[in-house]
Amino acid sequence: MADKTEERPQKSIRVFINNVDNYTTKHIAKFLDSCVVGASLVDFEADVEEEEDRLQDDKQTKIKDATFQIVGTVSSQTEKCSFISEEYSVNKSTHLKHEELLRHLMKCDVIIFDINQHADQIAEAQWAVSALHKEMDTFSGHKIFILVSTIMTWAMSKPANKDDPEIPFTDEHYRKRKAHPNFCDHIELEKLVVKLGKTKSSLFSTYVVASGLQYGMGEHMFHLFFKMSWLGEVSEVPIFGDGSNIIPTIHINDLAGIIQNVIDHKPKSQYIVAVDDSKNTMDDIIKAITLVLGPGKTRNVSKEEIYLIRELTQTDIDSLFVNLRIEALYLKENFNIQWVSEYGMVENIEQITEEYKQTRRLLPLRICILGPPAVGKSTIAERICKHYKLHHVKLKETITETLNNLESCIQMEDMENDEGETQEFLDTLKENMNENGGRLDDQYVIRIMRDKLRTKPCLNQGFVLDGFPKTYELAKQLFTGDEEPEDLQSKHEKKIIPEFVFSVDATDDFLKNRVLNLPETVVEGTSYTPEQFPRHLARFRERNVEDQTVLNFFEDLEIDLEHLEITSNDDNEYLLVTEKICKKVGKPKNYRPISEEVEEEERRQAEQQLKKQATQKAEAERQEEEEAQQRDQRWGEWNQSLQEVRREEHDLLESQSVPLRNYLMRDVMPTLTQGLIQCSTIRPDDPIDFLAEYLLKNNPEA
Repeated sequence: MADKTEERPQKSIRVFINNVDNYTTKHIAKFLDSCVVGASLVDFEADVEEEEDRLQDDKQTKIKDATFQIVGTVSSQTEKCSFISEEYSVNKSTHLKHEELLRHLMKCDVIIFDINQHADQIAEAQWAVSALHKEMDTFSGHKIFILVSTIMTWAMSKPANKDDPEIPFTDEHYRKRKAHPNFCDHIELEKLVVKLGKTKSSLFSTYVVASGLQYGMGEHMFHLFFKMSWLGEVSEVPIFGDGSNIIPTIHINDLAGIIQNVIDHKPKSQYIVAVDDSKNTMDDIIKAITLVLGPGKTRNVSKEEIYLIRELTQTDIDSLFVNLRIEALYLKENFNIQWVSEYGMVENIEQITEEYKQTRRLLPLRICILGPPAVGKSTIAERICKHYKLHHVKLKETITETLNNLESCIQMEDMENDEGETQEFLDTLKENMNENGGRLDDQYVIRIMRDKLRTKPCLNQGFVLDGFPKTYELAKQLFTGDEEPEDLQSKHEKKIIPEFVFSVDATDDFLKNRVLNLPETVVEGTSYTPEQFPRHLARFRERNVEDQTVLNFFEDLEIDLEHLEITSNDDNEYLLVTEKICKKVGKPKNYRPISEEVEEEERRQAEQQLKKQATQKAEAERQEEEEAQQRDQRWGEWNQSLQEVRREEHDLLESQSVPLRNYLMRDVMPTLTQGLIQCSTIRPDDPIDFLAEYLLKNNPEA
């Protein structure tokens, strides 16, 4: 094989990428940062390992510095990316002007603009390629402009062969492509980029990479279906429309590999289709996702229902409904791509699903809480499940759930006239329970519990195993089968074995007193009766003084094991224990609310607060009005009472004054009147003395 390492440039290539913190651009930047310049020029044939070993010693020094240096604009400062050398903020508060941005572009060897996620980047990319084209005579070296566009500029193209519509398009048909009505600006920019690259290609080369719908590394376009399947909140994942439309796709790292090849090869063709070798329909993709990650069931709904999905933009909706057969012949024949997913999502769904969970850190938490009866295991488990959004797995409830599910399955099979092993297994369980007084043999318990822990919800989010297994032998059968614990790493049960084990304990006296103080309604029908509880507690203590206890099993596997003590029935005691467990386990590893959900929750709380305030205000006004009415009523009653009292006083005075008036009119007023008349006629100097002397002289009784 020819040694092309000598031809590699031995200096870093400075690459500008717009909005480098978005899904597409971030993964392109991360991929290029890990590459050696010119690596795709090497022919990776069967003897590549031998060739690399030969070159390793004498060429390592030469290629060490031949790397990609990534710079670019960012729209958010919340996440720092180690693979970005320089960041230029473009948020609203510190808008990057075109003059300043052009200075940064002039320092770069490669300029990459992605216009898939944000429509405002179309105008920005148009300005950038035009500005660089005007300045190309001042370039210090050759520059490459790469526009990462979308396959939606082909969406309305007429069939390549009218007689056979199923014959796919290829790169050669790009001049005949016709865009979706909502992607006309995209196709106009594609044409401009190709046109400007024809002027002086020795100074300024331009390329358009028409990307299929991107997937992988946490997902973007298909994230809705991955999230819906992972959460398991719906029994059937919706397929909008009949799902028969063929969707051209590309793994995000394969797209980045194509960008790398464009930079290294500087191909003659300016227009490159970037799709994998799949012909998957929407129905194929969604069914594959939900089968591996979710409930395994789908249902077809009307296309219009997709507009109710808040997470999808109009661009997303248009893209998901595309129906296009297209092949990327040019890159297959001319590029050297180390495919991550050459044959598409459905073919590699296991790998894509694992990428999704790892990238988004959706890792299940598996917790086991053990301890004597009545110690409060279920109380603690419920709080842990609520905090981490895990599934509470209890033996009795799981057996009941299994029996109910078997009954439901049999009813469905009867409707379909296709009875299978379900009826036989249900009959076996019922017979075994009848023989054992309502209990199941260990072999059936293990099967039921293992099936429960292997369900998609438990595998996706995780679980809290409450009080089970009770013995070393049960733990061994549940988690390792017939293998020894040290062979666990090679067993499938590795996915269900707990990561954290907590042993909660209390003294026998405390537990007995606690059970004695429980209400009869709680104790009735349980093993907490005064007759049964001591036996259950004694049996637990006996099992945990043997050489092989259930705790020994987890210790042998070097699993985190922590002992917690309960000393009080106070709720604060259990709150403290829960906090210790949460501190030990760490932060949740599931979905955190997206910004829209946070805003919606804040809006909901604000509305509730406003409603509460309005209710309180209305209640205060009502009370005030009621009190005012009561005051008015009391005031009226008081006034009425006052008038009544005054009238009674007046009547009393009137009744008391009649004898006095009669007395005065009869015995006093005649003489007094005559005296006053005489006084008025004579008008003496001292009228009082005159009147007094007159009354003495004219006293009728004198």
